[in-house]
Amino acid sequence: MALIHSYVSAFLASLRDDEEGQGLAEYALILALIAIVAIVALIFLGGQVSTILSTVGKSV
Repeated sequence: MALIHSYVSAFLASLRDDEEGQGLAEYALILALIAIVAIVALIFLGGQVSTILSTVGKSV
């Protein structure tokens, strides 16, 4: 019976370790999603941003 208890304890400990890795993977996915949204926004709004920055640069 003690042998089963030690296996269960080891299994639960390994699950706790996996949760830390899972959290890191979730943060990486969120960061990748934010990067994709920023790139798409720059692609669609790049011309407008360039015009605004040029106008500001000329006025300075």
